[in-house]
Amino acid sequence: MSGSLRPGPSRWRQAASVVLAAGWTRPGTAIQPSPPPPAEGFRLLLLQRSGRQGFMPGAHVFPGGVLDAADRSADWLGLFAPHHGPPRFGLGPAPVRRAAFPSLPHVAGDSNADSTWTLPEDVAFRICAVREAFEEAGVLLLRPRTSPPDPASGPGLALEPPPGLAAWRARVRRDPSHFLRLCEHLDCTPDIWALHDWSGWLTPFWRGGTRRFDTAFFLCCLREPPPVYPDLAEVVGCQWSSPSEATESFLSKEIWLAPPQFYEVRRLANFASLSDLHRFCLDRALEGPERWLPIILLTADGTLHILPGDELYLEDSDFFENLMSTEKKTEEIMKEGKQFHRIVIYGRHLYDIHVTVQSKYKHVYPKNSVLSKSHL
Repeated sequence: MSGSLRPGPSRWRQAASVVLAAGWTRPGTAIQPSPPPPAEGFRLLLLQRSGRQGFMPGAHVFPGGVLDAADRSADWLGLFAPHHGPPRFGLGPAPVRRAAFPSLPHVAGDSNADSTWTLPEDVAFRICAVREAFEEAGVLLLRPRTSPPDPASGPGLALEPPPGLAAWRARVRRDPSHFLRLCEHLDCTPDIWALHDWSGWLTPFWRGGTRRFDTAFFLCCLREPPPVYPDLAEVVGCQWSSPSEATESFLSKEIWLAPPQFYEVRRLANFASLSDLHRFCLDRALEGPERWLPIILLTADGTLHILPGDELYLEDSDFFENLMSTEKKTEEIMKEGKQFHRIVIYGRHLYDIHVTVQSKYKHVYPKNSVLSKSHL
């Protein structure tokens, strides 16, 4: 196998995303009956990106976006006080810190290279995810300042949208520091305690692409789905889908999911109920997320995203700006291997997931999802 270098370095930015999983108790009406309860007992919020977006146009994604300086501003300290403050703001013991591949020395907003960080990363990234959920979907993951958090009590609720929602969103979109002003106006804090570490994904190298993201994914369980108001700028549509429903929508070409989102949807199919998912998040809170840089392997007739633990995965910084290639066909590559952790891409709406490795740090990986034989 060989690599294919591209000229010039990528531009890395830090980002945060929140996977909203909601129980399904929404009542129907005579005009619009409620859909049947999903097989998994919960549904996920998927937002459709505008086709005009430069990054993943038209894709269905979880709410999220780029970390802003306002998300780590010292001004948040006053809002969280007097009940919560450094070093952990009530988030509980810090997860285990692991020296793991990859390490990016020049990520915009990286706390290791930027002395302006005044909040812990765990807090700032959660604020970013909460702000983006508001900007893109109008969902307020806020908690009254006088209401102490109790994650063990079960999934919570989003805050009811306040009067003047559209005006506040417009202000926050123009200047993210206005999100703090909104929280002050509502006498609330971002509900950082409801966001659980889930995963971390780095945009893999691809020829011609320079915008890449180091994204922290959080999981938030809600008792019921809040109303969603797409901003009609970045986001033009939305849907609540269970993992199995989202998979079927993807295969039937109703929606398009990028490989990380497809992987996470399939991973969440492991859970039979919202309470199981919430308990799982609490039980592994001290483990922290795994952070992955997929390596792309181009075959003669397809593409593989190779993930850590796979026998072809190489913990080599050369693959920050490299991909692998082979003249062999995908079927040959699959027959040669035994230790798999990979996404096999046959077409825009046809992925297989192959996992034979054991999951780490009390997390769970997707079950093998081989769909190609029935859809090719």
